[in-house]
Amino acid sequence: MIGRAIGLGIAAARDRTARLLVRLGVRPNYLTLAGMVLTTAAGVCYAVGASSGFGWSLSPRAAGNIYLLLAGVLLLLSSACDMLDGAVAKIGGSGTALGAFLDSTLDRYGDFVVYAGLAAHYASMRPANATFVLLCMVALFNAFMVSYARARGEGLSVASSVGYWQRGERSTAILIATFAYNMPALVVQQAVLPALTVVRRILHVKAVIEGRRPVVDPREGGLGLKIRLWRWPRMTLPYDLVTAVNIAFLLFARFRLFDPLGGWLAG
Repeated sequence: MIGRAIGLGIAAARDRTARLLVRLGVRPNYLTLAGMVLTTAAGVCYAVGASSGFGWSLSPRAAGNIYLLLAGVLLLLSSACDMLDGAVAKIGGSGTALGAFLDSTLDRYGDFVVYAGLAAHYASMRPANATFVLLCMVALFNAFMVSYARARGEGLSVASSVGYWQRGERSTAILIATFAYNMPALVVQQAVLPALTVVRRILHVKAVIEGRRPVVDPREGGLGLKIRLWRWPRMTLPYDLVTAVNIAFLLFARFRLFDPLGGWLAG
């Protein structure tokens, strides 16, 4: 599968880089903190120029595009740090409970600064767009709840990493929308779809607590489960198809900055 090939290639490059960093004496916590600094800088770029619509041009006359390009580069570097800190800890044998806690905690700050930057941008428009500010808040809430539902489930000894919109998928969506200069599409997508992963995790934990054995992998279930392509795990063809649809949405969906909430509040 395409996803499997890409995933294996990235993992191989990650491990080679991690071995080099271990030889250089780089500590995993340094990478975690560096990733947070880079993400914060990207959040500032979103606040300054998140772009109010779809556009591919890199022309200096295209307002905000240079900031989105910079935000994308910063997030790419931050994502590299996010992948490498765990690999460095594992390969170098330097992993600690504190490091794992720090990594998970700062991931939540990373979610916050991206959507806070986007919300600040839409709030600073003239006139301000209350609807997209709210959608940014909902998208941020979804990101927190996806992680929180897993953490609470695992606190009850229930493995809860089910659902499509895990951190890797959400981070990739942000990167794609950034380089496509299509942040409104990202905000709409992330304000809606990750909530379905939250619901699935809640129902999964509920089923396990009640003594039932929910089917996690559709390949182990009947036809009704198999045709729900969004439930398939990574590195499968159905997963790749769902991912392609989500990517196409971020690349080509065009949204005017509608603001029914702002009109209602003003009225």
